[in-house]
Amino acid sequence: MTDPLFRSLDSATMASWIQGAQYSVCYAAPGIQPEPANAMAILAQRIGPELITVCLDFDEHVMRMGFGDLAAVKTLRDAGIAVRSTPGLRIGLVIVDDQGHIFTPTALYLEPDQRAAEAPNALRMSREQVTEALARLSPAAKVMAVALAGSPEERERLKDRVIEVPSVEVASPQFAEIEKKLRDAPPVKFDVVRQVRVFEPYLQYVEIRLAGAAIQRRRIVIPKAIQNLGADEGLQSRLKTTFDLIERTGALSSKKIEDELNGIRKDFTRPLGKDHARVMKKAQKPRFEERLAALRSKLTAFQTEVRWKLKRQLASSRGDIIKYYLPSVIANPPDSLAGQLLTDEPTETDAKRWLKSQLRGVFPKAEDLIQHMELEQSYKDVTFETLSNKEFLPLIQKAFPNINWERAYEEFRAAGEKKG
Repeated sequence: MTDPLFRSLDSATMASWIQGAQYSVCYAAPGIQPEPANAMAILAQRIGPELITVCLDFDEHVMRMGFGDLAAVKTLRDAGIAVRSTPGLRIGLVIVDDQGHIFTPTALYLEPDQRAAEAPNALRMSREQVTEALARLSPAAKVMAVALAGSPEERERLKDRVIEVPSVEVASPQFAEIEKKLRDAPPVKFDVVRQVRVFEPYLQYVEIRLAGAAIQRRRIVIPKAIQNLGADEGLQSRLKTTFDLIERTGALSSKKIEDELNGIRKDFTRPLGKDHARVMKKAQKPRFEERLAALRSKLTAFQTEVRWKLKRQLASSRGDIIKYYLPSVIANPPDSLAGQLLTDEPTETDAKRWLKSQLRGVFPKAEDLIQHMELEQSYKDVTFETLSNKEFLPLIQKAFPNINWERAYEEFRAAGEKKG
């Protein structure tokens, strides 16, 4: 049976293939993983490092995508194998002796470096294609191509081939620079980021809150100058009087809107416990947004409705405070009032004017209360930290008991698999 034209080629398979090399290896790809690099390092002791050609896109971002591993490059360099850098290289080429394959490099950011036999990602090259590729890849690879030539005519033809892939050897300063960047900001754990993508289509954290609408819970602190009217020195330090701006169950209360928001929160989101926010199914996000849009319209109508009522209510509340404290001010005028009078006995007008001046700084304006009313929402995707928590999946299953999470769970496990 002839060799298959298509085959599955991952790092483990490639390493096994390289270990059996007799006289040369050529590898070109964006990056290289530890398995083939270790195989080359061992092979270099048997056939010599000069017979192993490696071309990579030696770049920080390539490694952050998971195309290669910096430790693997160090293994090659420590073994005396020259590593050349070709910026932007994205094709994969591996040639062992006179057998070669073109393959699709795997980015660990997207999927694990493990392939089933029935999932091909490589195409076998003919012998002529192997020598042509070597002759055009790099000077060292061209030497291999000439050595593989089957005739003097082919040898001369290959010598005339122009190198098409520009590359330079990775120098120690360049290696040290990339090493420092990756050390200062380490790449993500690829098995975890793949797990994140499993749940991204399903779930999203969401927070919703109604800001500034609950004016029925707004209170003001009665100024101390008013609180202490007629009180002795010991009692003054204990008085902390506050006053509700409006009646909590009155027409200006936002309770109806808050109740509707709580209903939306209950219908669309689920809590995951004290250490997590609430989550919702992404599939329900359009309907969720519709409900929030309708509630925003009601909030706008509520603002319009209460605007003038609130002005009257605030004036009434201010009048209630003045009416309550007016006798005390007249009977025991504070020094700040008495010092401004021609006589020792303030009139009712004097007392009212003083009370109004004291309350002016603590009473808000109706416009200020209304303009801060807003329905806020924010979304966050599932994080690495969340998926690192072994309780995450059970919490999701408990929060959405009517959904079969087995398929997502299996994908979650598969996405995180990696060889030890």
